[in-house]
Amino acid sequence: MPAHATRDLVERLDRLLPQTQCGQCGFDGCRPYAEAMAAGQAGVDRCPPGGDNGARALARVLGVEAQPYDRSRGTHKPPQVALVVEADCIGCTKCIQACPVDAIIGGSKHMHVVLEPLCTGCELCVPACPVDCIVMLPVA
Repeated sequence: MPAHATRDLVERLDRLLPQTQCGQCGFDGCRPYAEAMAAGQAGVDRCPPGGDNGARALARVLGVEAQPYDRSRGTHKPPQVALVVEADCIGCTKCIQACPVDAIIGGSKHMHVVLEPLCTGCELCVPACPVDCIVMLPVA
């Protein structure tokens, strides 16, 4: 396949992915997963945030048989956003380091805030928080 055709395929697949950058697919984000699918190195069933509908859409683009997403990789959930519970935040910065999309701001020993429009709901900040002050809420 010519380089531009591969690039176009990667772009199409990447646009179909939810852009959570959560890593549940086993790759370091949506783009690397799209590249692996385009190269025939990964199946369409690896994205819990995309769910069964996402897997079907990816299969259509690739011209392969549709299959449900692999439930062992995680649960498909409605869109959500992280919220830092202000009273409990100790300002450790571990959530900032864990966020793959730089949606959390704040300084050391100061309360952190999630920039809701940037948050993809990947939940990677939740286990990083040593005081459990991050909750996930449905997107309004």
